[in-house]
Amino acid sequence: MKKIGVLHGMERTFPEAFVERINKMGLSNIKAEHVLVDMVQQGEPTDYAVIIDRISQDVPFYRAYLKNAAISGTAVINNPFWWSADEKFFNNALAVKLGVPVPKTVLLPSHERPTDTGEASFSNLQFPLSWEKIFEHIGWPAYMKPHAGGGWKSVYKLNNQDDFFRSYSETGQLVMMLQEEIIFEDYFRCYCLGGKYVRIMQYEPRNPHHLRYQSARGAASEKLLKTIHDHVLTLCHALGYDFNTVEMAVRNGVPYAIDFCNPAPDADVHSVGQENFDWVVEHSAKMAVERAQAQQPGKDNLTWGTFVTSAVAKEEKSNKAAAPAKKEVKKAPASKTTKK
Repeated sequence: MKKIGVLHGMERTFPEAFVERINKMGLSNIKAEHVLVDMVQQGEPTDYAVIIDRISQDVPFYRAYLKNAAISGTAVINNPFWWSADEKFFNNALAVKLGVPVPKTVLLPSHERPTDTGEASFSNLQFPLSWEKIFEHIGWPAYMKPHAGGGWKSVYKLNNQDDFFRSYSETGQLVMMLQEEIIFEDYFRCYCLGGKYVRIMQYEPRNPHHLRYQSARGAASEKLLKTIHDHVLTLCHALGYDFNTVEMAVRNGVPYAIDFCNPAPDADVHSVGQENFDWVVEHSAKMAVERAQAQQPGKDNLTWGTFVTSAVAKEEKSNKAAAPAKKEVKKAPASKTTKK
């Protein structure tokens, strides 16, 4: 019997519906349950073939638990090693390389020095930064947000330099990024599950949280939806996320990826609405069962995005090319014995 577990915090509607949906499939060799963590011993496997992670971004103990589970064969969704390394500024840089439009963005050092550092720790950092050049590149209005982390925490809308410096002074040790505002005529939030299931939802980020999935805008064109669908898959394949949301703001008919590092996205029925909730429960259950069926105990069952796998393939090819060629050794002919 293979077990699928969901690891979560205070959320209830999605985890409970997810477990119920899998168990109602009537599969003889797969069942789902809420993960129960007790003693975590190094190198020891868990009881789970698959774990859906909804909380480790807020609980470092759980992140370490999931890495330990993964090294012994659990298919953790999402890959805890990549999730620990990834952040939003890198996401934007990767999107540029992939040809997916994103807002102009620059990285800012933390306003306050990190603990246990001093002036000498920043001898490689120009000070002050070329603020006028930065502001000219980004333009106004602009958004300032943490380069890592999710949600709307510490996000500022800025109209001018005075707004910027006043808000920047409030950010403490957070590493921030400054980003141009995309004045959009349409906006979408898209679930992407298993690198193949995509649901495009109209979204209004300016509404109160519980009303953001309610939009008065008309239906989008098939061409636009196809472009968004393709961009969503391109980003999630490169990043390697099994469970993610991608936000797209449409300006002059061009969809810009605004936020696509959401590996524990909102899936609460009270905010996403019943229809979207039913879709994400159904397809996440389907994805988890597929991963459980493919899972091999003791093996690496994580998803690694093409950004990582292409680098590994390149390294392997380079090592193979650099390896000394094996010289063919010719065997001496066997001696002949003359019989008299």
